[in-house]
Amino acid sequence: MNIQWLGHSAFRLVESTGTTIITDPYKGSMVGYDMPKNLACDIVTCSHEHEDHNYLAAIEGSPIVLNQEGAFELNGVHISSMESFHDHHNGSRRGGNLIFKFRMDGVEVCHLGDIGEACSIDICSQIGSVDILLIPVGGNYTIDAEMAKEFVDLLMPGVVIPMHYRTRDCEMDIDKVDSFLKLFDEDQITYANSAIDFDRTDFDREDTQIIVFNR
Repeated sequence: MNIQWLGHSAFRLVESTGTTIITDPYKGSMVGYDMPKNLACDIVTCSHEHEDHNYLAAIEGSPIVLNQEGAFELNGVHISSMESFHDHHNGSRRGGNLIFKFRMDGVEVCHLGDIGEACSIDICSQIGSVDILLIPVGGNYTIDAEMAKEFVDLLMPGVVIPMHYRTRDCEMDIDKVDSFLKLFDEDQITYANSAIDFDRTDFDREDTQIIVFNR
């Protein structure tokens, strides 16, 4: 399978069969920069109804939109979603958030959306096994770097890709990725300029690999 970071919390996931998923498309005026042009996919997932996560106008065509809890199988791709909270006050401040899991080419990918609740054994047991974890680290509207590290430690994914942090062009009041990276050894961190291919053999390392996409 192939993963490309599109900015903010948006990723393009492509299975070897060609089935394509885009997560959390965003409105440029909300973030400070626009999504790439000419994006098309089979499925769009939206973790919640904020315009930096559900901007369907950024996607071409008529993809299937998943924005509710449930279990789905589309074009051979298994997708499940579970409810969580957008804040650490049981959703009373920012509402709910959906966590999505995708099984593509035998690889388990988890997108935590805009999760704001603290890590717990209960929520991690519901998520289950994870090969690739897509996790917000910028704080303020989501969990921050320290809270994200707790999810990494409990879920023990093979690969972690941070998201929802302040880049050079981002205008949101969130932290840069640096605070999260400081919590790991340098030899765990790699940088990527574009999309990356993964298969089952990429998760044999004993420690977790952190991949940071340049933008």
